Amino acid sequence: MTQKDSFPYEFGGPIGTGLNILFLPVLILCLTHWSAVGSVDFTTLPWTTNVDTLAKCIVGLVTWFLFQVLLERLLPCKLVQGTPLQGVFAARKSISTQECLEYRINGHLAFWVTFLVLQTGWIVKHEESGTWQFTSFPLSGLYDVTAELALGTSILCFGLSVYLYLTSFIGNKRLAVPGTSGNVVYDFWMGRELNPRIGNFDWKEFCELRPGLMGWMILNLAYCQKQKEVLGYVSMSMMLLQCFQGFYVWDALYQEEAILTTMDITTDGFGYMLAFGDLAWVPFTYTLQARYLVLHDPQLSITALLAILVLHIVGYVTFRGANGQKDIFRRNPEDPAVAHLTYLKTKRGTKLLTSGWWGMARKINYTGDWIMGLTWCMVCGFNSIVPYFYAIYFLILLIHRSIRDDHACQEKYGSDWDEYKRKVPYRFIPGLV
Repeated sequence: MTQKDSFPYEFGGPIGTGLNILFLPVLILCLTHWSAVGSVDFTTLPWTTNVDTLAKCIVGLVTWFLFQVLLERLLPCKLVQGTPLQGVFAARKSISTQECLEYRINGHLAFWVTFLVLQTGWIVKHEESGTWQFTSFPLSGLYDVTAELALGTSILCFGLSVYLYLTSFIGNKRLAVPGTSGNVVYDFWMGRELNPRIGNFDWKEFCELRPGLMGWMILNLAYCQKQKEVLGYVSMSMMLLQCFQGFYVWDALYQEEAILTTMDITTDGFGYMLAFGDLAWVPFTYTLQARYLVLHDPQLSITALLAILVLHIVGYVTFRGANGQKDIFRRNPEDPAVAHLTYLKTKRGTKLLTSGWWGMARKINYTGDWIMGLTWCMVCGFNSIVPYFYAIYFLILLIHRSIRDDHACQEKYGSDWDEYKRKVPYRFIPGLV
C-alpha cells in the first residue's frame, strides 16, 4: 500500500479539497450578493466584473496588507515563546518537539492604531477656507465594491498559497504532518510547512488575526455608514451588531497570545485552507449580517434586543472563561486562579482539566463561541435565511473540528483519552451532548 493510499485524508481527500479550492471563492461572491438583496436568488447573480475596479481593489488590498505588516514590524511588542513544535522535517523525516518559536505580540496596539488612522487619516480640502484637513475615511463606498474586493482577495490568497507551497520544498523545512500526503492538491489545501517565516516574520500567526480580522471590522463600519446614507439612520440592530462584533475583534487581538496554543498554530500547516480562511472567508462571510442590515432593518423590539444581548453575554462568558482558564493552566498550573482545579495526568505528562469550565464539556468553549455567532444572526430578524449562514456554517465547522481534535487526542493519549472522556462525557452541552 502506498503513502497516498494509507494517508488519513480529511475534508473529503484530494477531491473534496479540490472542490473547496474551486468553489469557496464562488460561494463568497454568491453570499455577498444574496446578503445585499436579502434572499438566495440565483437568477440575479452578476456574472461579470469591472476589470479596472478589480485592479484598484487589488492594489488597495495589497496596500492594506502591507500597512498591517508595517504595524506588526514597527509597533512596540511583547516577545512570547510559543508551545514546543511538532512536525516532520523534510530531509530527516523525524519529529522533534523541543524547539519553541518566538512571536511578536502587538495585535492589540495595531488594532487601536488602525482605528485611529481610520478616524483621522483621510485628508480633504476645505471648500471655503482652502485649507487641508484630516478627517475620517469615507468607508461607505466599500459597500458598492464588496464583490470586487472579495474576488481580489481570493486571487491574492491563491497566489500566496502557491508561494507557500513552492517555498515549502526549499531547505529542510519543518512540515505539518496533515500536509505531507504527497498529493499536490491535498497538500496545497492543508499546507505543507508548519510555520513558514521570512526571518522572524511568521506568516501564519500574522494572517490568523491581523488583515482579515481587522478587515472584518472595517467592512462592518463601511456598512454602518452605508445604512446611514441609504436609510437616513443607523438601526438598533446595526448598532448592537457593531458592538458585538467590534468587541469580538478587539477581544481576539487583546488575547492574541491565546492563539499560540490552538490547532491552527501548533498542528495545521499554512496552506490555502488557512490563508483563504483567514484573509477571505472571515472578512467577507462574517460581515454578511451587517451587509444585510444596510437595506433590511428588521425593527426588532427593545425586549427582543435585550434578550439577544443577554444571550450574547452568556456566550461570551462561556467562551472567554473557558479559553482563559485553559490558557492560564497551560502556562502555570500553580496559578491561584486554576490551582484548585482537578486534572488527569497522562502518561505523556500532559495535564487534562476535569473540573471548572472543562469539567462541564470537552468543547465548552465552542459552545460559547457558537452562541455568540447565533446572536449576530438574530439581530437581523427572521425574514431571511441569508444572515443565518454563519450560524449554520459555524456549527458544522465546530462539529467537524471537534471530531478532528478528538481523533488527534486519541492518537496522542491513547487509553488516557478514553479515561478523560469517561470523566468528562459531554462534548458541547453539559447533560445533553
